Amino acid sequence: MEAAATGGDDVAAVQTEVTQLLDQRHRISAGQPDDFLVRNLQDIANAASATASVMQLLLTSVAAVALLVGGIGIMNIMLVSVTERTREIGLRVAVGARRTTIRWQFLTEAVVLATAGGAFGVIFGLLGSVILAQVAGWRTTVSLVSVVSAVAFSALVGVFFGYYPASKAARMDPIEALRFE
Repeated sequence: MEAAATGGDDVAAVQTEVTQLLDQRHRISAGQPDDFLVRNLQDIANAASATASVMQLLLTSVAAVALLVGGIGIMNIMLVSVTERTREIGLRVAVGARRTTIRWQFLTEAVVLATAGGAFGVIFGLLGSVILAQVAGWRTTVSLVSVVSAVAFSALVGVFFGYYPASKAARMDPIEALRFE
């Protein structure tokens, strides 16, 4: 059954009248539970909004875990790079390279690595969006702000997770680093 209100202010009154009419027709006395459900479009819109909020929270959580795993991967790659290049670092410091220069070198490598990963992610996301639009017939839009934000956030992940390996490289004792095999 369908009923409509003439204005937005009449919705509650119409909903009450429909409930009373159905109570009568279903012979439901006061205090008994209804065997029907009366909803309005606002209830349906609120349910859809709540569902969208839960989905957004779920996707945000998945993205956060992915960033954490990616950041740990970048940190591990950079720590291996520092270990493999210990003699190079020791030689550079021995001939006069400043510790800040060493730190910036490895921090820059981490940022480039993370930003390249973010750029590839954006490219795959755009391709996936185009394919989804073609296959499913959905309209998809990608804003420039979201693309730039994603790449910038990737660079920040590189700074955050690359700082420890870069500092470790900068703190190396040149004599011990040159002895390293």
